[in-house]
Amino acid sequence: MANYTTITSDKNKKTAALLCCLGFLGIGGIHDFYLGKIGTGIIKLITVNWFLIGTIIDLIKITSGSYTDNANAPLRQ
Repeated sequence: MANYTTITSDKNKKTAALLCCLGFLGIGGIHDFYLGKIGTGIIKLITVNWFLIGTIIDLIKITSGSYTDNANAPLRQ
């Protein structure tokens, strides 16, 4: 019998989604700073997360579970 372990991030999906929603107020990329993705966070902050299109895409990816942290681990529920 095989033992399986799943590695998940210590970062919370709900917190990341709430921080992502700040992108609609013009503060894009804060969720990337929370997840440890500093470089992409700076780019998204400067470009207002690609004029809000990136905010919508990131929010969909976070809620669907396909967004990862800086160690490529899926976010925790």
